[in-house]
Amino acid sequence: MTEHTPDGRYIVVNGRRWRATDPDIPESAAAQLRALLMKARRDIAAAHRAQDPAAEGDARARVHAAKVALGERGTPWWEQSAAERRQRWEHGLT
Repeated sequence: MTEHTPDGRYIVVNGRRWRATDPDIPESAAAQLRALLMKARRDIAAAHRAQDPAAEGDARARVHAAKVALGERGTPWWEQSAAERRQRWEHGLT
């Protein structure tokens, strides 16, 4: 089971702390972003198996973009205004 830190900013998995997804992202948008993230992760594995470094690099860039859109990378979501947060996740869906 995943637990959150008391401030809700991080999750703890196997004793390691990771930045939590922005809780203000609407669930439908968050689900779309998670789907993009998982597809990109599958594409990394496929590119690695195919020994295609260009495709792997592209897929890794898409993972990064999805994680930024979810608020898990980049400027911490708790340091952004509501408008900046909305712009961040909306940009990730385009």
